[in-house]
Amino acid sequence: MVTLKDVARSVNLSVTQVSRALNDHSDVNEETRRRVKDAASSLGYEPNISARKLVSGRSGIVALVEQKYPGFTSDFLFFEIVAGLSAEFSRRGMQFVLHVAEADEDIIAVYQKLVGIGALDGFVITKPMVNDPRIAFLASRKIPFVVHGRMPSHTNYPHFDIDNEFVAVDAVKRLTDLGHRRIGLINGIAHFTYSRARLEGYRKVLAEAGIPFNETLVRNGAMTEELGYQSALDMMGQPDPPTALFCSNVSIAQGAYRALASLGLSIPGDVSVIAHDDALPNTEPAEFSPPLSVTHSPLSRSWPPLAEFLTGAIAHRPLAEIQEVARHEFIERSSTAPLKVRASAQG
Repeated sequence: MVTLKDVARSVNLSVTQVSRALNDHSDVNEETRRRVKDAASSLGYEPNISARKLVSGRSGIVALVEQKYPGFTSDFLFFEIVAGLSAEFSRRGMQFVLHVAEADEDIIAVYQKLVGIGALDGFVITKPMVNDPRIAFLASRKIPFVVHGRMPSHTNYPHFDIDNEFVAVDAVKRLTDLGHRRIGLINGIAHFTYSRARLEGYRKVLAEAGIPFNETLVRNGAMTEELGYQSALDMMGQPDPPTALFCSNVSIAQGAYRALASLGLSIPGDVSVIAHDDALPNTEPAEFSPPLSVTHSPLSRSWPPLAEFLTGAIAHRPLAEIQEVARHEFIERSSTAPLKVRASAQG
């Protein structure tokens, strides 16, 4: 069995120095911390959690709390999140646990119970909401946490996010630049912060283009193919239907494509479509017919910084070092065209 002494010997440091590096103490520089963790990993060192807690006051265990929801057991996106985070914390010599709460449980009571047990060093929060009570509770108790997302108006906590407002600005402006003025937005659940940010970006571009906001051209819901299908059918049934759609993920776009095809409408001849692409398994926008233009930002790029930032929060690193807002890239394919193309198609 590999011991702490073995790791210390391999990197020519004291046991105390190695222990402090493995536990992310702030007085250990980043180069030393990485060298020690790489050595521990290559040697197969497995820390004794009970001993770690006694020596450092930390267990090396962090958690994600999730409440059950319809379709929970078949949500491949959720299990992508869990698998990605688990792998990243494991690389850092930490244990990542999932706590599943019942749908009707008081979520703050769940956090209170877990914090009270005293076995966890911190939490990962996903799918943050506007005025999220989880963030408020953990911040008030000074419990380390990291958020996958943020509200731009309130960012005094560790987080990793993409610029969701700019995602919508980029997509919708490309459509207005093509001459589209009736642009539908099929978005996520309204109270999630990414949905709010994308709605703000959508409205911002419309205002700059002098296009009145029309709430009948906005739909919200769980980001599934069915949402895209039903939303596109509803919008295209209006007396003055949209000539373009921005979909908040590729699954929604799949549904929108299906709805437009069922109505005998062509893409992009009748309706232009852009979606946000998280680069999830089994969603290949390049294989759509026609290939789908996307704002592209792989969800998988979130796991390393989230693990690193929570580790940093536990070690009391400065806030500026454990926050990041990443940018996306735009991949243009064949699903958009100038408005005049649609006009000529109707001819």
